[in-house]
Amino acid sequence: MPDFQNQKKFNMEKTDNKHYLWIAIAIVLAVIIAAAGYYIFQQNREMKEFRLQSELMKEELAGEYNNLSNQYEGFKMTISNDSLIAKLESEQIKVQRLQEELRTVKSTNAKRINELMKELKTLRTIMHGYIQQIDSLNRLNAQLTAENRTVTAKYNQATQTVSQLSQEKAILAETVEIASQLDAGNISVTGLNKKNKSTNKINKMDKIEVQFVINKNITAVPGEKTIYIRIQKPDDDVLVKSRINVFTYENKEINYSAKRTIEYTGEEYPVSIYWEIEEYLIPGTYRVDIFADSNRIGQKSFRLEK
Repeated sequence: MPDFQNQKKFNMEKTDNKHYLWIAIAIVLAVIIAAAGYYIFQQNREMKEFRLQSELMKEELAGEYNNLSNQYEGFKMTISNDSLIAKLESEQIKVQRLQEELRTVKSTNAKRINELMKELKTLRTIMHGYIQQIDSLNRLNAQLTAENRTVTAKYNQATQTVSQLSQEKAILAETVEIASQLDAGNISVTGLNKKNKSTNKINKMDKIEVQFVINKNITAVPGEKTIYIRIQKPDDDVLVKSRINVFTYENKEINYSAKRTIEYTGEEYPVSIYWEIEEYLIPGTYRVDIFADSNRIGQKSFRLEK
């Protein structure tokens, strides 16, 4: 009987031990599962954070690549050096290619994202070199522009001086030309009969004498001078012997009544020119104009009576 009780007690203790063992195993399993769950939760959270950081890094890199591309575009608009523009375009194409690759790369590809970040640093270094070149060119252009302005100002000043001198020369030449023109003074018109006696009666006149003096002029060119007279009737018709008798005045060929050639020396020179009356003359006021060197040098009105 005692052995049976002892055996029963032993069996009960053995059962209790198994029960505790299973409890312990269940606790251990629960702890392991909890730990595993926590680990997985942490991993998922870290993965989400990693993906979020990668996306933010991609966005930041994309913005910096875009700014770099825009800088190249802006520089191309401000310079005129074809060789440098070609280099900038080449670098801009490289930036745009990497920019497109960044757009398509996965956020989890940390290795390539880091590589693209290093590429960006390299491209910035290259850009810095171009900025220095452009600054140098801009300084040189500014210097050349300033020098060009100076040269242009001097050229304009010289041109203005030449123009002013030309105007002064033209004015002087015109003044000299005017001063050198002959001038007729003491003009008188007399009707003469056949005995060379003066008369103002038309029916008694045989000829008309025009007398005047070529005044002294030391600025006039000396030499042979042809003096023309035009006698204009009251009806404005000009007395002429032939319509082919013309001379030049104000760029036109006009008729003259009579002419005389003299040798002018610059000193005062008396001149007489005659018109032989061969036509019918009407009473009234006549006018005589005197010309030399294509200039009108004198004028006189006179009356003829019936």
